[in-house]
Amino acid sequence: MKKHNFSAGPCILPQEVLQQASAAIINFNNDDLSLIEISHRSNSFVAVMEKARNLALELLGLENKGYKALFLQGGASLEFLMVAYNLLNKKAAYLNTGTWADKAIIEAKHFGKLVEVASSKDKKYNYIPKGYEIPTDADYFHCTSNNTVAGTQMKEFPETNVSLVCDMSSDIFSRQLDFSKFDLIYAGAQKNMGPAGATLVIIKEDILGKVERHIPSMLDYQIHIDKDSMYNTPSVFAVYVSMLTLQWLKDLGGIPFIEEVNNKKAALLYTEIDRNPLFKGIVAREDRSTMNATFVLTDKSLKDTFDKMWTEAGISGINGHRSVGGYRASMYNALPLYSVQTLVDVMKALERAQA
Repeated sequence: MKKHNFSAGPCILPQEVLQQASAAIINFNNDDLSLIEISHRSNSFVAVMEKARNLALELLGLENKGYKALFLQGGASLEFLMVAYNLLNKKAAYLNTGTWADKAIIEAKHFGKLVEVASSKDKKYNYIPKGYEIPTDADYFHCTSNNTVAGTQMKEFPETNVSLVCDMSSDIFSRQLDFSKFDLIYAGAQKNMGPAGATLVIIKEDILGKVERHIPSMLDYQIHIDKDSMYNTPSVFAVYVSMLTLQWLKDLGGIPFIEEVNNKKAALLYTEIDRNPLFKGIVAREDRSTMNATFVLTDKSLKDTFDKMWTEAGISGINGHRSVGGYRASMYNALPLYSVQTLVDVMKALERAQA
């Protein structure tokens, strides 16, 4: 029986997607060739890439609105650099809400002046700052929608007259938003969409071409747009599995459907964390992530007992990030509700055992 996979990334994927991908590794499109053997220039894979890009725009409601979808490589970490390379001319504004936002700031500082409009670093990123001001002369404002490490999530996004850029690596396609508010969205596939190796970039094309510096070809969004994500050999397998996952989501009913499921999963777990005296959440309640629930034991001496119980229940991947400790349950789109119920049952069993 497959384990209950709460891993923060690479993420759980739908079983039917895994089955389709496994078959394609042996024989893709009944061509008697493996998916990972075919040319990325073949008609078969070009069709995959086109479908993946179209599905991404369709699910986000950004078709025919001046946006382009790209599947690149290097993860969100390379996007920290590419965003600034392509957009930062004189000054950019950044909201620092966690480890990944902090890394994005470090990379962007190489290209111009940065204004850190607010930060939650003072409390180990356990909340989302509010009430900050974005300079009206900034080239863009950058934020991270979901913090996988601490377990916080932006519930609202600022109204601003500058380009809005967002790292949505760990909650993209999980909830309904007005995605047209954003000028650039990027997300590593391995958090909620596919395997490691591909990075989705959604970009409004008219924000490009405004910086004065020369941009190396591999880091130039416009070149990747002009080449339909085929400027260099793409990560064929990662793009294919992402395409399957996006199709799976569309067939379910898209983002409106999965948001409802995700809210049920999060409510189930957070209710138990708040009810059970043996557990405690570690972030501000109003900023709790729907994707990544972080919590600790109120009695650390129970750690070995609890760890043994959830392991025996077939649960995997709930140890907290090394910088935070405690526990982290990542409830991405493909995680079924019954997996969350299994974790809640173990938490209740630990409480009964201590009564």
